[in-house]
Amino acid sequence: MSTQQIPLTYERILELFQETDRKFEEVARQMKETDKKISALGSRIGEIVENMVKGNIVEKFQGLGYDVNNCYPKPFKNKELGIVGDIDLFLDEGDTAILIEVKTTLETTDVREHIERMEKYRRYVDARGNGDKQRLIGAVAGAVVKGEAAQFAQENGMYVIVQSGEAVEIIESPEGFRAKEW
Repeated sequence: MSTQQIPLTYERILELFQETDRKFEEVARQMKETDKKISALGSRIGEIVENMVKGNIVEKFQGLGYDVNNCYPKPFKNKELGIVGDIDLFLDEGDTAILIEVKTTLETTDVREHIERMEKYRRYVDARGNGDKQRLIGAVAGAVVKGEAAQFAQENGMYVIVQSGEAVEIIESPEGFRAKEW
């Protein structure tokens, strides 16, 4: 059985290039769609981890002696100072607030970023004239904690929250640990 070959002319080469371009465009469109789905899935997983941590976190910190009753996400913004940010879980009541950064996978860089966020939020609170009225405590949480992230967080005066069989727990702090106040 023989196949008939189409003569390779300039016009035919142009047609082939155009057909290839259309195929590349279709593949690019499909990849964008896949990326959107993967991004949405990652976002949903992050929400699940935040809700897992939120579950009984108020009670956990009350057990450590903190008088906190509320837990909610908290965006903050001060245009004049150029301060903008989000706190994943914000626990407060009166003169104490605990700012928790939640990650699916917690790494040392996430802890560093939360330290910067804590300092930024401290400036935000001070600018509002509430600085001397509220002490800020930092905490980080992760479904998975990589490398030295937990130790680094504790060395910087932050609580570390990990998942346990029940829900989450705050890792026992080393002797002499003192929560840093921002």
